[in-house]
Amino acid sequence: MRTGKTVGRFAPSPSGRMHLGNLWSCLLAWLAARSVSGEMVLRLEDLDPDRCRREYCDQVMRDLEWLGLDWDNTPVYQSQRTEIYAQAFRELEGQGLIYPCFCTRAERLAASAPHRSDGVAVYDGRCGRLTAAEREKLFQTRCPAWRVRVPEKETAFTDLLQGPFSENLARDCGDFILRRSDGVYAYQLAVVVDDALMGVTQVVRGSDLLSSVPRQLWLQDRLGLPYPEYGHLPLLLAPDGRRLAKRDRDQELGQLQQRYTAPEIVGLLAYAARLTDRPAPITPHELIPLFSWEKLPKEDIVLEQ
Repeated sequence: MRTGKTVGRFAPSPSGRMHLGNLWSCLLAWLAARSVSGEMVLRLEDLDPDRCRREYCDQVMRDLEWLGLDWDNTPVYQSQRTEIYAQAFRELEGQGLIYPCFCTRAERLAASAPHRSDGVAVYDGRCGRLTAAEREKLFQTRCPAWRVRVPEKETAFTDLLQGPFSENLARDCGDFILRRSDGVYAYQLAVVVDDALMGVTQVVRGSDLLSSVPRQLWLQDRLGLPYPEYGHLPLLLAPDGRRLAKRDRDQELGQLQQRYTAPEIVGLLAYAARLTDRPAPITPHELIPLFSWEKLPKEDIVLEQ
């Protein structure tokens, strides 16, 4: 059982206006921390220069404040922390775990086996078996991504909401990318480093990221970093069963603001989370004494029109 102050986090990707699913995760992460008198930190995951802009970061903060969600200390921008990720990358490289991958996206998919349960492709490690001469020849024509070599190892943990979960890294995940061919560090490395350095003890996010945890636990082991607790929330789905997506402008906050007040949106989310018995207007602070992990649903929730 963890002791000491709980530190949760908002970690939105500022690639567009947040939608209702993003607000759902932010609200419940905030409640999970504030309900035990914990802190919240804000990290803008703006590593991708093609998709993330500073104006989107500013909009995220305005939207959180409009909803009634606050945070402690100064926001952190991942785009300003590249050298920190480079240090972690070099440490893994020094352990002999990093190798270049020259495969194109099409080649990666062709070289992958389906995941045992949901069809997700698992890279077969072919570039990790190249000879030094083969690599040198490929370096002359291609700029590689960089992968980390994972062991044939079962990694297990108990999620705060979903319960026990485990994966065999080699079989179910495969060697995964830590740095893209354009030099951008990948999500898995950046979040592991940042959660540790920001003192995060509790990660609350959507269940679509549940399978990331074994990779992150293994990286934490390799880098000598502490484990946070993890809680993975059910997803809010569009009426046709799709995951909400920014690119489709599903339940975008700008549109929602034309129809609802902030307490009304919070009330709808609180009702979906089973924290209240009806979708009545309420503020995040009024929800703090009502929060309980035991109340939260585990299955994805389909939104009505």
